[in-house]
Amino acid sequence: MDYLVPCQYSIRLIEKLKSLDTKNVLDFELIDKAIYWARKYHGSQKRKSGEPYYSHPLEVAYMISEYKLKTDVIVASILHDIIEDTEVTVGMIIDNFSWRIAEMVDRLTRDRPDGMKLSVSEIITNAYQKQDNEVLLIKLIDRLHNIQTIGVKTPEKKEKICRETINEMLVVCFYLNNKYLADKLHDLGLTLLNQFTQQEFSYLKNNNIYSQFLVA
Repeated sequence: MDYLVPCQYSIRLIEKLKSLDTKNVLDFELIDKAIYWARKYHGSQKRKSGEPYYSHPLEVAYMISEYKLKTDVIVASILHDIIEDTEVTVGMIIDNFSWRIAEMVDRLTRDRPDGMKLSVSEIITNAYQKQDNEVLLIKLIDRLHNIQTIGVKTPEKKEKICRETINEMLVVCFYLNNKYLADKLHDLGLTLLNQFTQQEFSYLKNNNIYSQFLVA
């Protein structure tokens, strides 16, 4: 595959960025390079929906452009999973992009060089302690896109993500003073949790388990 040939996700992203970039603040050459890297290194990786994995970071960048129209943030959004999921290293990003972009991507990477795997809470706490609001924003938009495309995950994974969203992500929204994102994540999380609760109730009822609890 020729990753230099635009795909539907990259076309959509670039068109959006050009429409917003009325003051010519974006470096499209660097953004195009990040898109190429995401497509090349994520390669044939797939999301559970069957879509190319690189569609996710490109969509995150598309969404984040509404909140932060800044080249470093757009590029870090495009590359936010690349260290965790591919052979790309922090050093490679420093050499080919910038120290700041590499720093943001590194702070968003759960898998650490010492073999540890950070929790979402630890990533948020680390970014908060370093007062890195741009990393916090990318993490929020990453979660928003994930929860919007949650349909193909297992019920257990869905519930975990929704509870984590309500318990962890809303605090970040309030810290960043972003009521819109707070409302969006809250409503999506609660709606999905209510659906899971109804599905669980139906399962218990259909299997005569709920009536056993009532008798007890």
